[in-house]
Amino acid sequence: MSSSQRADRIADSPERTVLSLRERKKAKTRRAIQEHALRLFTEQGYEATTVEQIAEAAEVSPSTFFRYFPTKEDLIIQDDYDPLIAAVIRAQPAELPPLAAIRQGIRTAFAQVPEPELEDVRLRIRLMMNIPAVRARSLDNLLSTVDVMAEVIAERTGRERTSPAVRTFAGAVLGVMLPALYSWGTAGAARSLPDAVDEALALLEGGLPL
Repeated sequence: MSSSQRADRIADSPERTVLSLRERKKAKTRRAIQEHALRLFTEQGYEATTVEQIAEAAEVSPSTFFRYFPTKEDLIIQDDYDPLIAAVIRAQPAELPPLAAIRQGIRTAFAQVPEPELEDVRLRIRLMMNIPAVRARSLDNLLSTVDVMAEVIAERTGRERTSPAVRTFAGAVLGVMLPALYSWGTAGAARSLPDAVDEALALLEGGLPL
């Protein structure tokens, strides 16, 4: 699946807000840049690949590149999944408890990601783990994801998204997901990504029994 097709799939998903034509074009460009970058990282290594090479492969100028990705590290860290996951969780039945809604929503969201795109996710996870500069920058992205999750939890519970209870809950969700994601991405786990993450969330839902 090409970057354009993936951008269209995301934009057309019933769980997502319909994007304007301008926003869809921007999404396609951003995905194309990232797709070419991952290909070049695979072929010649992260350090050996320059921004100029990526821009040339994606047929954009370096200045356009930096409008979409402020740093080279952002090519690995940024993705479209936070808004998708938030939208699918919001679509879960209101009577579901927060963690059950999150568990079902995340499984639904990941099940929508086609296998070729999952290979990109796996590559990005490996790069995050192996490149110190990317690993350090990934903390910012993780905190942003906690913010997104806290907002969804606050909506479902009627609490403030900044309350300690909501943010702790959001942090716990991300805390159990991270080992599952990294294990799947770096160890080549036989389970699918939805299964790996769902198992971690099931443990949290069950009180983390040992």
